[in-house]
Amino acid sequence: MDNRSSMTALMSAFARAYHFKTETKPVFSDSAAQMLMTKEEYEGIAQYILSGIDFFVPEQKGKLSDSEALGYIVNTQLAPTPLARAAFCEESLKTAAMTGTQQYVILGAGYDTFALREKDFVSKHPVFEADHPLTQADKLERIKRSGLKINENVKFVPVDFSSEDMSEKLPKAGFDRTKKSFFSWLGVSYYLSEEETDSTLGSIAKLCSEGSSLVFDFGDEGLFDSSDRRVKNMLSMAMAAGEPMKSSFDKLTLARLLEKHGFLIYELTEPKDIEERYFGVQGGLKSFPHINMVLAVYKG
Repeated sequence: MDNRSSMTALMSAFARAYHFKTETKPVFSDSAAQMLMTKEEYEGIAQYILSGIDFFVPEQKGKLSDSEALGYIVNTQLAPTPLARAAFCEESLKTAAMTGTQQYVILGAGYDTFALREKDFVSKHPVFEADHPLTQADKLERIKRSGLKINENVKFVPVDFSSEDMSEKLPKAGFDRTKKSFFSWLGVSYYLSEEETDSTLGSIAKLCSEGSSLVFDFGDEGLFDSSDRRVKNMLSMAMAAGEPMKSSFDKLTLARLLEKHGFLIYELTEPKDIEERYFGVQGGLKSFPHINMVLAVYKG
Protein backbone atom coordinates (compact mmCIF):
# COMPACT_ATOMS: atom_id res chain seq x y z
CA MET A 1 0.00 0.00 0.00
CA ASP A 2 1.07 3.55 -0.54
CA ASN A 3 3.70 5.14 1.69
CA ARG A 4 2.70 8.74 1.11
CA SER A 5 -0.27 10.87 0.21
CA SER A 6 -1.53 9.11 -2.91
CA MET A 7 -2.14 10.86 -6.24
CA THR A 8 -4.28 7.96 -7.45
CA ALA A 9 -6.42 8.21 -4.30
CA LEU A 10 -6.87 11.95 -4.84
CA MET A 11 -7.89 11.46 -8.48
CA SER A 12 -10.44 8.84 -7.39
CA ALA A 13 -11.87 11.31 -4.86
CA PHE A 14 -12.09 13.99 -7.55
CA ALA A 15 -13.91 11.59 -9.89
CA ARG A 16 -16.48 10.75 -7.20
CA ALA A 17 -16.93 14.41 -6.33
CA TYR A 18 -17.31 15.48 -9.96
CA HIS A 19 -19.84 12.73 -10.67
CA PHE A 20 -21.97 13.68 -7.66
CA LYS A 21 -21.82 17.35 -8.59
CA THR A 22 -22.73 16.96 -12.26
CA GLU A 23 -25.15 13.99 -12.46
CA THR A 24 -28.85 14.27 -11.61
CA LYS A 25 -28.98 10.53 -10.84
CA PRO A 26 -25.49 9.57 -9.61
CA VAL A 27 -24.35 5.97 -9.77
CA PHE A 28 -22.79 6.62 -6.37
CA SER A 29 -23.53 9.69 -4.27
CA ASP A 30 -20.36 10.92 -2.61
CA SER A 31 -21.57 14.15 -1.09
CA ALA A 32 -18.41 14.72 0.97
CA ALA A 33 -15.52 14.11 -1.44
CA GLN A 34 -15.37 17.66 -2.75
CA MET A 35 -15.36 19.00 0.80
CA LEU A 36 -11.97 17.36 1.33
CA MET A 37 -10.50 19.66 -1.33
CA THR A 38 -10.15 23.41 -1.44
CA LYS A 39 -11.88 25.19 -4.29
CA GLU A 40 -8.48 25.95 -5.78
CA GLU A 41 -7.37 22.33 -5.56
CA TYR A 42 -10.58 21.03 -7.13
CA GLU A 43 -10.32 23.49 -10.00
CA GLY A 44 -6.61 22.76 -10.35
CA ILE A 45 -7.25 19.03 -10.71
CA ALA A 46 -9.94 19.77 -13.30
CA GLN A 47 -7.47 21.86 -15.32
CA TYR A 48 -4.81 19.18 -14.97
CA ILE A 49 -7.22 16.61 -16.38
CA LEU A 50 -8.17 18.94 -19.26
CA SER A 51 -4.50 19.46 -20.09
CA GLY A 52 -4.26 15.72 -20.68
CA ILE A 53 -6.81 15.57 -23.50
CA ASP A 54 -4.04 14.67 -25.97
CA PHE A 55 -3.25 11.67 -23.77
CA PHE A 56 -6.80 10.59 -22.98
CA VAL A 57 -8.84 11.33 -26.09
CA PRO A 58 -6.81 13.18 -28.77
CA GLU A 59 -9.58 12.66 -31.33
CA GLN A 60 -11.86 14.91 -29.25
CA LYS A 61 -9.46 17.87 -29.07
CA GLY A 62 -11.06 20.99 -30.49
CA LYS A 63 -14.44 19.34 -30.84
CA LEU A 64 -15.66 19.89 -27.28
CA SER A 65 -15.91 22.85 -24.93
CA ASP A 66 -13.79 22.67 -21.77
CA SER A 67 -16.75 21.57 -19.65
CA GLU A 68 -17.75 18.93 -22.21
CA ALA A 69 -14.18 17.67 -22.50
CA LEU A 70 -13.79 17.44 -18.72
CA GLY A 71 -17.02 15.49 -18.39
CA TYR A 72 -16.07 13.19 -21.24
CA ILE A 73 -12.64 12.41 -19.79
CA VAL A 74 -13.90 11.88 -16.23
CA ASN A 75 -16.82 9.70 -17.29
CA THR A 76 -14.90 7.55 -19.74
CA GLN A 77 -11.45 7.37 -18.15
CA LEU A 78 -11.44 8.19 -14.43
CA ALA A 79 -14.80 7.63 -12.76
CA PRO A 80 -16.16 4.19 -13.75
CA THR A 81 -14.06 1.98 -11.48
CA PRO A 82 -14.09 4.24 -8.36
CA LEU A 83 -17.87 4.66 -8.66
CA ALA A 84 -18.66 1.00 -9.23
CA ARG A 85 -16.44 -0.36 -6.50
CA ALA A 86 -17.71 2.17 -3.95
CA ALA A 87 -21.33 1.34 -4.79
CA PHE A 88 -20.67 -2.42 -4.71
CA CYS A 89 -18.83 -2.17 -1.40
CA GLU A 90 -21.40 -0.07 0.43
CA GLU A 91 -24.32 -2.14 -0.87
CA SER A 92 -22.55 -5.28 0.39
CA LEU A 93 -21.74 -3.63 3.72
CA LYS A 94 -25.33 -2.61 4.40
CA THR A 95 -26.55 -6.11 3.55
CA ALA A 96 -23.93 -7.57 5.91
CA ALA A 97 -25.01 -5.19 8.67
CA MET A 98 -28.55 -6.57 8.44
CA THR A 99 -27.19 -10.07 9.06
CA GLY A 100 -25.07 -9.35 12.12
CA THR A 101 -21.95 -7.50 11.03
CA GLN A 102 -20.86 -5.22 13.87
CA GLN A 103 -17.63 -3.54 12.74
CA TYR A 104 -16.38 -1.94 9.52
CA VAL A 105 -12.69 -1.74 8.59
CA ILE A 106 -11.51 0.37 5.64
CA LEU A 107 -8.04 -0.75 4.57
CA GLY A 108 -5.96 1.71 2.57
CA ALA A 109 -8.76 4.19 3.20
CA GLY A 110 -7.26 7.06 1.22
CA TYR A 111 -9.93 9.75 0.84
CA ASP A 112 -12.88 7.42 1.41
CA THR A 113 -15.76 9.45 2.88
CA PHE A 114 -18.06 6.73 4.21
CA ALA A 115 -17.51 7.71 7.85
CA LEU A 116 -18.35 11.32 7.01
CA ARG A 117 -21.54 10.54 5.07
CA GLU A 118 -23.20 7.55 6.77
CA LYS A 119 -23.85 9.06 10.17
CA ASP A 120 -26.61 6.65 11.18
CA PHE A 121 -24.46 3.60 10.41
CA VAL A 122 -21.45 5.08 12.19
CA SER A 123 -23.50 5.88 15.29
CA LYS A 124 -24.28 2.16 15.65
CA HIS A 125 -21.10 0.49 14.38
CA PRO A 126 -17.41 1.14 15.06
CA VAL A 127 -15.54 2.12 11.90
CA PHE A 128 -11.77 1.71 11.62
CA GLU A 129 -9.78 3.48 8.92
CA ALA A 130 -6.32 1.97 8.44
CA ASP A 131 -3.84 3.72 6.20
CA HIS A 132 -0.24 4.84 5.94
CA PRO A 133 0.53 7.59 8.50
CA LEU A 134 1.32 10.23 5.86
CA THR A 135 -1.81 9.61 3.81
CA GLN A 136 -3.94 9.49 6.94
CA ALA A 137 -2.43 12.68 8.37
CA ASP A 138 -3.21 14.47 5.12
CA LYS A 139 -6.80 13.24 5.21
CA LEU A 140 -7.28 14.30 8.83
CA GLU A 141 -5.98 17.76 8.00
CA ARG A 142 -8.46 17.96 5.11
CA ILE A 143 -11.34 16.91 7.39
CA LYS A 144 -10.34 19.54 9.94
CA ARG A 145 -10.14 22.21 7.26
CA SER A 146 -13.55 21.26 5.86
CA GLY A 147 -15.33 21.58 9.17
CA LEU A 148 -16.81 18.10 8.84
CA LYS A 149 -17.42 16.32 12.12
CA ILE A 150 -16.06 12.89 13.00
CA ASN A 151 -18.14 10.57 15.18
CA GLU A 152 -16.25 9.12 18.14
CA ASN A 153 -17.04 5.66 16.75
CA VAL A 154 -14.56 6.33 13.92
CA LYS A 155 -11.02 5.24 14.76
CA PHE A 156 -8.07 6.26 12.61
CA VAL A 157 -5.31 3.66 12.71
CA PRO A 158 -1.96 4.64 11.13
CA VAL A 159 -0.27 1.58 9.67
CA ASP A 160 2.82 1.30 7.51
CA PHE A 161 1.69 -1.83 5.69
CA SER A 162 5.21 -2.49 4.42
CA SER A 163 6.66 -2.91 7.91
CA GLU A 164 3.78 -3.19 10.42
CA ASP A 165 1.16 -5.89 10.98
CA MET A 166 -2.33 -4.42 11.03
CA SER A 167 -3.59 -7.53 12.85
CA GLU A 168 -1.65 -6.22 15.84
CA LYS A 169 -2.44 -2.52 15.45
CA LEU A 170 -6.22 -2.69 14.92
CA PRO A 171 -7.00 -4.50 18.22
CA LYS A 172 -4.99 -1.85 20.06
CA ALA A 173 -7.36 0.74 18.56
CA GLY A 174 -10.42 -1.09 19.89
CA PHE A 175 -11.15 -3.61 17.15
CA ASP A 176 -12.78 -6.76 18.57
CA ARG A 177 -11.65 -9.97 16.85
CA THR A 178 -14.65 -11.87 18.21
CA LYS A 179 -17.20 -9.73 16.38
CA LYS A 180 -18.41 -10.29 12.83
CA SER A 181 -16.71 -7.65 10.71
CA PHE A 182 -16.67 -6.22 7.21
CA PHE A 183 -13.41 -5.26 5.48
CA SER A 184 -13.15 -3.05 2.39
CA TRP A 185 -9.90 -3.08 0.46
CA LEU A 186 -10.55 -0.95 -2.58
CA GLY A 187 -8.17 0.23 -5.26
CA VAL A 188 -5.18 -1.47 -3.64
CA SER A 189 -4.58 -4.99 -4.90
CA TYR A 190 -3.26 -3.78 -8.29
CA TYR A 191 -0.33 -2.04 -6.62
CA LEU A 192 0.85 -5.04 -4.60
CA SER A 193 2.94 -8.00 -5.66
CA GLU A 194 1.34 -11.42 -5.34
CA GLU A 195 3.47 -12.03 -2.23
CA GLU A 196 2.25 -8.77 -0.67
CA THR A 197 -1.35 -9.67 -1.48
CA ASP A 198 -0.85 -13.06 0.13
CA SER A 199 0.60 -11.43 3.25
CA THR A 200 -2.20 -8.86 3.47
CA LEU A 201 -4.90 -11.53 3.18
CA GLY A 202 -3.16 -13.41 5.98
CA SER A 203 -3.26 -10.33 8.20
CA ILE A 204 -6.94 -9.75 7.44
CA ALA A 205 -7.74 -13.39 8.24
CA LYS A 206 -6.14 -13.03 11.67
CA LEU A 207 -8.73 -10.35 12.45
CA CYS A 208 -11.78 -12.27 11.20
CA SER A 209 -14.42 -14.13 13.11
CA GLU A 210 -16.49 -16.63 11.14
CA GLY A 211 -18.91 -14.95 8.75
CA SER A 212 -16.85 -11.78 8.35
CA SER A 213 -16.72 -10.30 4.85
CA LEU A 214 -14.08 -8.80 2.56
CA VAL A 215 -14.70 -6.70 -0.57
CA PHE A 216 -11.96 -5.73 -3.00
CA ASP A 217 -11.35 -5.07 -6.68
CA PHE A 218 -8.65 -6.68 -8.81
CA GLY A 219 -7.31 -6.95 -12.32
CA ASP A 220 -7.68 -10.25 -14.12
CA GLU A 221 -5.04 -12.06 -16.16
CA GLY A 222 -5.66 -9.94 -19.27
CA LEU A 223 -4.94 -6.61 -17.58
CA PHE A 224 -1.33 -6.01 -18.58
CA ASP A 225 -1.71 -7.28 -22.14
CA SER A 226 -4.97 -5.47 -22.85
CA SER A 227 -5.36 -3.67 -26.16
CA ASP A 228 -8.09 -1.43 -24.70
CA ARG A 229 -6.90 2.18 -24.76
CA ARG A 230 -8.57 3.07 -21.46
CA VAL A 231 -6.78 0.22 -19.72
CA LYS A 232 -3.48 1.24 -21.30
CA ASN A 233 -4.07 4.82 -20.13
CA MET A 234 -4.81 3.61 -16.60
CA LEU A 235 -1.57 1.63 -16.46
CA SER A 236 0.41 4.58 -17.86
CA MET A 237 -1.14 7.04 -15.38
CA ALA A 238 -0.29 4.81 -12.43
CA MET A 239 3.29 4.51 -13.64
CA ALA A 240 3.59 8.27 -14.18
CA ALA A 241 2.27 8.90 -10.65
CA GLY A 242 5.01 6.69 -9.23
CA GLU A 243 2.44 4.06 -8.23
CA PRO A 244 2.88 1.30 -10.85
CA MET A 245 0.39 -1.53 -11.01
CA LYS A 246 2.11 -4.83 -10.25
CA SER A 247 -0.28 -7.74 -10.20
CA SER A 248 -3.29 -9.41 -11.74
CA PHE A 249 -4.99 -12.73 -11.05
CA ASP A 250 -6.86 -15.34 -12.99
CA LYS A 251 -10.00 -16.30 -11.12
CA LEU A 252 -8.85 -19.79 -10.15
CA THR A 253 -5.57 -18.51 -8.69
CA LEU A 254 -7.43 -15.83 -6.75
CA ALA A 255 -9.96 -18.33 -5.40
CA ARG A 256 -7.15 -20.60 -4.21
CA LEU A 257 -5.31 -17.70 -2.61
CA LEU A 258 -8.45 -16.68 -0.73
CA GLU A 259 -9.15 -20.25 0.33
CA LYS A 260 -5.61 -20.50 1.69
CA HIS A 261 -6.58 -17.83 4.21
CA GLY A 262 -10.06 -19.15 5.00
CA PHE A 263 -12.11 -17.05 2.55
CA LEU A 264 -14.66 -18.33 0.06
CA ILE A 265 -15.87 -16.21 -2.86
CA TYR A 266 -19.52 -15.29 -2.34
CA GLU A 267 -19.90 -12.95 -5.32
CA LEU A 268 -17.57 -12.17 -8.21
CA THR A 269 -18.64 -9.23 -10.36
CA GLU A 270 -17.07 -9.06 -13.82
CA PRO A 271 -17.00 -6.07 -16.21
CA LYS A 272 -20.17 -7.11 -18.04
CA ASP A 273 -21.97 -7.45 -14.69
CA ILE A 274 -20.73 -4.04 -13.58
CA GLU A 275 -21.94 -2.54 -16.84
CA GLU A 276 -25.45 -3.94 -16.44
CA ARG A 277 -25.69 -3.29 -12.70
CA TYR A 278 -24.42 0.27 -12.49
CA PHE A 279 -24.01 2.03 -15.80
CA GLY A 280 -26.22 1.13 -18.73
CA VAL A 281 -25.98 4.20 -20.94
CA GLN A 282 -25.63 6.84 -18.24
CA GLY A 283 -23.29 9.71 -19.05
CA GLY A 284 -21.01 7.63 -21.23
CA LEU A 285 -19.95 5.54 -18.23
CA LYS A 286 -18.68 2.11 -19.21
CA SER A 287 -16.99 -0.53 -17.09
CA PHE A 288 -13.29 -1.13 -17.65
CA PRO A 289 -12.24 -4.41 -19.25
CA HIS A 290 -10.31 -6.73 -16.89
CA ILE A 291 -11.43 -4.93 -13.72
CA ASN A 292 -13.45 -7.14 -11.37
CA MET A 293 -14.90 -6.95 -7.85
CA VAL A 294 -15.23 -9.72 -5.31
CA LEU A 295 -17.11 -10.26 -2.08
CA ALA A 296 -15.56 -13.05 0.00
CA VAL A 297 -16.74 -14.54 3.30
CA TYR A 298 -14.45 -15.88 6.01
CA LYS A 299 -15.15 -19.48 6.94
CA GLY A 300 -11.95 -20.14 8.88
